[in-house]
Amino acid sequence: MKVLVTGATGFIGQALVENLLFESCEVRGLVRQSSVALPSAVEQVAVGDLIDLTLLNSSSVLREALKGVDTVVHTAARVHVMNDEVSNPLDEFRKVNLNATLVLARLSAESGVKRFVFLSSIKVNGEMTKSCQAFTPDDVHIPDDPYGLSKYEAEQGLLSLTKETNMEVVIIRPPLVYGPGVKGNFASMIRWMSKPLPLPFGAIHNQRSLVALDNLVSFISLCVDREKSLKASNQIFLISDGQDVSTTQLFKKVGQALNLQSHSGIKAWLVPFPVYIMKFLADILGKREIANRLFGSLQIDNSKAHDLLGWSPVVTMDEQLAKIPKEISRRRFSL
Repeated sequence: MKVLVTGATGFIGQALVENLLFESCEVRGLVRQSSVALPSAVEQVAVGDLIDLTLLNSSSVLREALKGVDTVVHTAARVHVMNDEVSNPLDEFRKVNLNATLVLARLSAESGVKRFVFLSSIKVNGEMTKSCQAFTPDDVHIPDDPYGLSKYEAEQGLLSLTKETNMEVVIIRPPLVYGPGVKGNFASMIRWMSKPLPLPFGAIHNQRSLVALDNLVSFISLCVDREKSLKASNQIFLISDGQDVSTTQLFKKVGQALNLQSHSGIKAWLVPFPVYIMKFLADILGKREIANRLFGSLQIDNSKAHDLLGWSPVVTMDEQLAKIPKEISRRRFSL
């Protein structure tokens, strides 16, 4: 089976490529420029920035790369940007997340690709959930957030394309993804827990769904194989570990994972501090979005993946968290 992966050098893309190679797939990686980060077994196709991709200027290199490909996995995207300084964030997100996605999908269909797996985002469902009301794949919601809206519009365009072509589409909406190499807010949490600081996150009682990198890659790989996932055709899935945690519990788990790799023991500690005061301070500082992530709930129902495809998580949260400090230590040692 031949698979083309976009964003092959990214956090999710690299892990996916390694897993597909392990499963004896022939992998092509669509990259801006050739990279030593990918295994030598990967055929790299350098196409520059997808932001410039249109049907009129799509290069012969890209069309050639799609020949003989059974499945395309599209992980490349303009990701959510905190404090975006561009004049029109929605337009910038649409250039890659919507326009380039639909061009790539149409070229894939024209090239005979059988399935297009699109990595979307839980932001299509919304920012937060109410108590005991988890997001489902069937929720009807049009996002206000520019990033989420660009992903929603891409989903709608892909589903429309299935009515015009024979290519199948699978849409996956993950929540926050964590694992070795993670960046963003999760990486910040790791740094906080690595320092001798009191952290005011000891009494947060929200519930959040996350997905381990290994679990997400496992599910994507399942959807890549059409024979194993026939019922995934033209479906939307929400994927998580199936183990929701509060922010306080997550900080503690990260601390425990770091402590296992540290001879001196973790030095940060959690202090119970009133959440309403932290929310008030966040509003004053213009950090409401960060506060929502720390204090709000976001739960998803991933039962469709199990009921329709028989998928179950391959690692627990503790098992995945334990791999993060090991990877950090390995990189430090290699340097």
